[in-house]
Amino acid sequence: MFPAKRIFVFFLDVALIASAFCLSFLLRFDFQIPDYEITALSQGLIVVLLAKPVLFAASGMYRNIWRYASLQDAYEILKVVTFSSLVAAFLLVFSRGPFILPRSIYVLDWFLLFALVAASRLVWRVYREMRFIPSLRKGKRTLIVGAGEGGNLLLKEIRKQSNSPFNVVGFVDDDKRKHGLRLSGVRVLGATNRLRALVRKHRVEEVIFAIPSGDGRLLRQVIASCDRTKAHFKTLPAITDIVNGKLSIAQIKDVEIEDLLGREPVVLDQTAIRNYLTDKKVLVTGAAGSIGSEICRQVALFNPTKIVLLDNAETPLFYIEKELAASFPEVRIIPMVADVKNQERVETIFDEFNPDVVFHAAAYKHVAMMEYNPSEAILNNVMGSKIVADAADRFKVRNFVMVSTDKAVNPTNIMGASKRCAEMYVQALAAKSKTKFTTVRFGNVLGSNGSVIPLFKEQIRNGGPVTVTHQDVVRYFMTIPEASQLVLQAGCIGKGGDIFVLDMGEPVRILSLAEELIRLSGFVPYKEIDIVFTGLKPGEKLFEELLIEGEGIKPTTHKKIRVMAPVESDLAQISAELEELFTLARAEDIAALMKLLRSTVPEFVPRYNFDVAPPLSFQRVRPDLFPPQKLAFIRNLRIAGQGDG
Repeated sequence: MFPAKRIFVFFLDVALIASAFCLSFLLRFDFQIPDYEITALSQGLIVVLLAKPVLFAASGMYRNIWRYASLQDAYEILKVVTFSSLVAAFLLVFSRGPFILPRSIYVLDWFLLFALVAASRLVWRVYREMRFIPSLRKGKRTLIVGAGEGGNLLLKEIRKQSNSPFNVVGFVDDDKRKHGLRLSGVRVLGATNRLRALVRKHRVEEVIFAIPSGDGRLLRQVIASCDRTKAHFKTLPAITDIVNGKLSIAQIKDVEIEDLLGREPVVLDQTAIRNYLTDKKVLVTGAAGSIGSEICRQVALFNPTKIVLLDNAETPLFYIEKELAASFPEVRIIPMVADVKNQERVETIFDEFNPDVVFHAAAYKHVAMMEYNPSEAILNNVMGSKIVADAADRFKVRNFVMVSTDKAVNPTNIMGASKRCAEMYVQALAAKSKTKFTTVRFGNVLGSNGSVIPLFKEQIRNGGPVTVTHQDVVRYFMTIPEASQLVLQAGCIGKGGDIFVLDMGEPVRILSLAEELIRLSGFVPYKEIDIVFTGLKPGEKLFEELLIEGEGIKPTTHKKIRVMAPVESDLAQISAELEELFTLARAEDIAALMKLLRSTVPEFVPRYNFDVAPPLSFQRVRPDLFPPQKLAFIRNLRIAGQGDG
């Protein structure tokens, strides 16, 4: 049922139809219609008023929102007017003969009707904008960076809102040809290198980056040029949303650190992933963690029959189960509270649900924490992985994907060495198993639990200082969705026993990351929020290593995934060494554990010398290793272990 406003518009169009037809006669006869044409006028008017309103109503034209009238709406009006005029002309000729009206009447009537109907929509839009534009001046004074398509769409969207929070005072664009010109009545004030001066001159409170195709480097330059100002930065959604016409003020968001990194979106081979996930039973260990939960979300998009969520953390597992059940009601979600170190429990779950695909993301990942708890690192990261991998082999799982880390490359810490042990075992098991085992390595993940970004944000909220371990420390980063999507992709590329290395992009200096976050929060680094250096934590490197061409790395069918050359391993020998490791870990014999770990992983070179003094936490187990002359070494480790970042 049409609301009253649309009924009014319909009757307005009926009046315009009659007016256009009568006006066409007046124009044709110079506003002096002969008496012999009065009959033709009246007969033609009856036919027009019977045919055209019916066609107007049937066209769906009254379902349009005319307050946002555009060229597309004008095109729709043109089609409706043309079709209705042709039908009316046909009825007149068919019923009254070909000479009932002068031929010019048909053309004049068509032209006048289109002009009147289109003008009625345009007048309403102009009235509305003239009424609301003055109210836009109440919003925050805003500069839009980018006087292109994105900036134009953004300005139009802002003007559509009667209570917009933005008062656009100008555009900024590096194209010199646009300087001094106006876009929809708003002046292009200058280039981005003058942004700081423009912000101060025009008392700008908000700066919106409206170049959706711009990379992180350009965004960083824009923010840097606004250094030491109080303007807040926002950005638009992806260029695909702009092209699809989905831009809205609600999508304007604060600039996040992910935007500054400028990571390219991941393009997945949907068909290959669908072939091994759709209508399959999938089990995810560590399902409540940052990576595990995102893997669950990505897997659910491919419509598996069920997803078994395995995790030892009850509360996070509760929340991810509720989220997935609400977002994917057609997928059966089964939360299982279990510890991957409990072999009997793990095998019971495999026996009950018989998964087709397993994503093993359960692991302890914090480097410094594991330096103080080496036994737990071995038991959880190595023994837990062995138990899950053995269960996958025993219950004939088709695909097994283990999430690993770049810290397994030439490890200098226990966490990295433990993940390398797990990689070695899975690769050796793959040679003997019918299960297709795959390992995926990647570096730091932005926004994951315990990562540096949430820590920096918390420190900024508390007024600082922001703690960075070392001014030269560098890390590779990728976003959680990107990492999870590539894990899914690698799972269908692997042939068995492969270790995949993800393209981590350009390395990021942690100090620069901290400075950018402080600026994005509206503060000035070192003045309003200080940055202090705490020293590297035990086991930390200045630079994480990624294997490159010439070190056994080969390309794959996906440009962001590379594969290591396979290494032959003796499963029996590795199994025996790992069982001895587990025995030493349970007994908390740390010195012997570390000696065997260095033998099992020859590339493991700790930052401390166990033959001189082990880390501070080992004093609890072997106090005889800590004579008084070695206490200075221990104090240094303690100081190095207090920093964050």
